[in-house]
Amino acid sequence: MTMITLSDVGSHDQSWQWHLQHAIKSIPALASHLSVPLDDIDQNFPLLAPLPYLDRIMSGDAFDPLLLQILPRSQENESVPHYLKDPLQEGNLITRTRGLIQKYNSRALVITTGACAINCRYCFRRHFPYGENNPSSTDWTEIYRHLASDGAISEVILSGGDPLILSDRQLSGIITKIDSIETIDTIRLHTRLPVVIPQRICLELIDWVRRCQKKVVFVLHTNHANEIDDHVVDAIGALRDAGATLLNQSVLLRDVNNSAEVLINLSRKLFNAGVLPYYLHLLDPVAGAQHFDVSEAEGINLIRQISGQLPGYLVPKLAREIPGANAKQVIAGQ
Repeated sequence: MTMITLSDVGSHDQSWQWHLQHAIKSIPALASHLSVPLDDIDQNFPLLAPLPYLDRIMSGDAFDPLLLQILPRSQENESVPHYLKDPLQEGNLITRTRGLIQKYNSRALVITTGACAINCRYCFRRHFPYGENNPSSTDWTEIYRHLASDGAISEVILSGGDPLILSDRQLSGIITKIDSIETIDTIRLHTRLPVVIPQRICLELIDWVRRCQKKVVFVLHTNHANEIDDHVVDAIGALRDAGATLLNQSVLLRDVNNSAEVLINLSRKLFNAGVLPYYLHLLDPVAGAQHFDVSEAEGINLIRQISGQLPGYLVPKLAREIPGANAKQVIAGQ
């Protein structure tokens, strides 16, 4: 295998921190950047879109599938029955330790930060009270104590927000602490940053990934093949060469990826980049995202279609998260 260097990943255009600071945050700026007319609407969930992601959107196309994932629309302000601010009832799962959510017996999830590099309009945590749940240094001490004392926990999931928003100094400290806990064997990070700002996969990040003695798993969030350009492929390759396992989970979104052709292209492009398709989630019924919903029946039909054209390892599991259940409900797929 050819070792991938990070010179292109880390240096094209600007640093990842620069892109975070210069992300587009208003609809007029977005309309100007993409040369497309867009209606300005009242937003209760702010627009946030970094330039590397926007560069993959077709200029002048108001229905580009990447644009639809980040564009505030008037439907978000409609009140629809059964679409809730806390669709997974995570508020009931937060432990006495701020930032620690215990959904499953063998896994613990840590809300590392409330910040993201991009605001996806369908995000199930778009209303999450991050201000009340971001862990302080004292909370982190208690989190490590809990992880070390509960021998049933074998995997720690770093979530958010997006954990890769944290500096590599912060992440290295967190990883080192978890790495020292004997009963933990896997550290999993759920992130969209390698896709939306591939410059984030820098030498400092690769260093702590290589030094970690536990299995390190990155679960990327990619919904459409057009999100994967050459820079993303290079970033993914650098993570893979550092020893990380790479999986992908998508959300099934109306007008974005609810076609067999789009999902097949996504699975193939992910695999060619070294990422294994993992889950295709039915939309969590979060308030403001109802216009993205795709029915379970349509999802099952799509899985049947792509199963006839792809090997089983490229067919993601169609799944739904049920509040209070001890595992995701797999509806279709391998």
